[in-house]
Amino acid sequence: MGSSPIVASGTSAGGGGSGGWRWHNSNGGGRSNCVISKNGNGNHNKESYVLSSTFAYFFISFVVLGSIGRFYARYMLTPNVRTGITAYGCREDNEGSWAVGVYYGDSPFSLKPIEAMNVWKDKSAAWPVANPVLACASLSDAGFPTNFVADPFLYVQKTVALLLLIGSLNLQGDILYLFFEAKNSITMQGDIGVAQSIDNGATWQQLGIALDEDWHLSYPFVFEYNGNIYMMPEGSAKGDLRLYRAIDFPLKWTLDRIILKKPLVDSIIIPHEGKFWLFGSDHSKIGTKKNGQLGIWHSTSPLGPWKPHRNNPIYNTDKTMGARNGGRPFVYDGNLYRIGQDCGETYGHRTRVFKVEILTANEFKEAEVQLGLEESIKGINSWNGARNHHLDVQQLGSGEWIAVLDGDRISSGDVIRQFVLGSASVVSVIALVVLVGILLGAVKCIVPLSWCPHNMGKRSDTFLARERPNISSKLRLFCSRLNRASLILHAKIRPNTCTGMVILTVTIIAMVTLTCVGVKYLYGGSGAQEPYSLDGHYSQFTLLTMTHDARLWNLNMYVKHYSRCSSVHEIVVVWNKGVPPKSSDFDSAVPVRVRVEDQNSLNNRFKVDPLIKTRAVLELDDDIMMTCDDVERGFRLWREHPDRIVGFYPRLVSGGPLEYRNEKHARQHNGYNMILTGLLLSTAGWHSRGIGARKRPGSSVGRSLFQL
Repeated sequence: MGSSPIVASGTSAGGGGSGGWRWHNSNGGGRSNCVISKNGNGNHNKESYVLSSTFAYFFISFVVLGSIGRFYARYMLTPNVRTGITAYGCREDNEGSWAVGVYYGDSPFSLKPIEAMNVWKDKSAAWPVANPVLACASLSDAGFPTNFVADPFLYVQKTVALLLLIGSLNLQGDILYLFFEAKNSITMQGDIGVAQSIDNGATWQQLGIALDEDWHLSYPFVFEYNGNIYMMPEGSAKGDLRLYRAIDFPLKWTLDRIILKKPLVDSIIIPHEGKFWLFGSDHSKIGTKKNGQLGIWHSTSPLGPWKPHRNNPIYNTDKTMGARNGGRPFVYDGNLYRIGQDCGETYGHRTRVFKVEILTANEFKEAEVQLGLEESIKGINSWNGARNHHLDVQQLGSGEWIAVLDGDRISSGDVIRQFVLGSASVVSVIALVVLVGILLGAVKCIVPLSWCPHNMGKRSDTFLARERPNISSKLRLFCSRLNRASLILHAKIRPNTCTGMVILTVTIIAMVTLTCVGVKYLYGGSGAQEPYSLDGHYSQFTLLTMTHDARLWNLNMYVKHYSRCSSVHEIVVVWNKGVPPKSSDFDSAVPVRVRVEDQNSLNNRFKVDPLIKTRAVLELDDDIMMTCDDVERGFRLWREHPDRIVGFYPRLVSGGPLEYRNEKHARQHNGYNMILTGLLLSTAGWHSRGIGARKRPGSSVGRSLFQL
């Protein structure tokens, strides 16, 4: 049974009128009622000792575990690099970190990402363009703080016209406008942004926010009809489906009409066989399966009025079946194709394509086909490694097909999941700290009964007989039993025994492990080691290493790790000796090319390789393992100064006579003139200062490298 606090009144013998609170342990045998006693000055030292020792234990535990967590965070974790892009945008968002990529192909079923097409920003650019071409940094750096961009729709202005301002012919051809949902970092609601491209999607100029309402907007379906350009965004929070008309394309729009008083999501309009067909999902009805419902309406005009399909709802099925629209339908070889979302594993898990076989006012039938887009296996280090849920495919004036696809590296709700798991780990650590304190005898009781609410007033026997247990009494009873359980545990498990030592060791290991787990989830973010953008753009590089048959085991680990880094385009293995492996032997997320050499020479790594497509080449020894984030930061630095060498291992050769000095000396003297393992140039002469070695005027190099 638990006992109530003992309250002593009056003065102590000897006339000392002051007293102090202390933990009172008097049951013998290591047991204690865990009560608070007020005593004279004779017990003051003992009370202070007990309280200070308990406080000291918790303080030391906090310092030790805090130091372990700090060390783990500094040396073992890489915080999400998106937080460093801008002060306002690119914040962690529970909806994800959506971005937009561009694909090209001869048909909608042969699309390849822009990095596979070796597309350059312009002739003077230092690197080819890579996906994503549009991300949160693109808008945030342009002055529109945004957490992510999603739901991309293209409007293709097919024109070749005289540019009167400069008096020359615009040979660029089509002008592309990209409309998308931009999650505002301040209001935390979706607005409709717009960007323009005059180089077929290689680069995009941010024009601004095209539509901003008091409610959330997304899915900006844009189309042309009778000489007007219309936008039909999702605004289901308003409770209806609205159609906007451009009055000064692309930034000024006015509400044209409400075409349906239904909160439809992800709606599109399809012209087919002399009619217009409206596809959308209404999740507001009772019994509707979210992300598994689809309805159809038809009309003689996209402006309405709209009549419901006879079989509405067309779908009310499992969310994996692709019922919810996932982009603009397209026509190819006379066939109509609809794009749907598979929301099975997470919201927007992937897109599915359906060939529409029958579409009439009384019947609808479609069958799934394969689009053929390659899925990345870089996981969270790929911009679309976790999911993609929206696709818009259109044909350019040149006959080539272009597509915009959104993607995300993490699943929906990841921020909440990180917080829950991190918080649970912290709570578990606190519980284990208390447990270790009990085993060591530093914690005498878990909950002092004086912390529990209770009634100290005098009550009659009649009142006590009628009194029922309340929350206060139940709480005090629970605390009392909890304290007694801790005392029993301390009595049974002694740390000076073999069993006690094992339990104590396992508990401490678990405590340290959970500390690291908590820091990982609360500080480390999603764990994605993302690429660094430069002026809102991304690129890729070729990784080159040199090895031989005796180091094949090391090469396998090397390729598996670095191929998952976001900006690695290809891995070239310079093979110097022994039977070379096949490219298919490696567990790689990117192509691996084995270049077999006739002679075993350290200089083989510097040979000109015409098969390398990227401007940047990272020459990295096969026995160096570093995080993808370290590599990405080096690559970004090289892109800022593509005429320099960028390296992590500088040396300084100076003095008279010349003396070879290490990295520490070089950094202390603010300069270096050598980088391991060296760079072979067509002419000698590099001047080093600060970070990087600048090429002297008149020197030349066939291909720039950054050396780590």
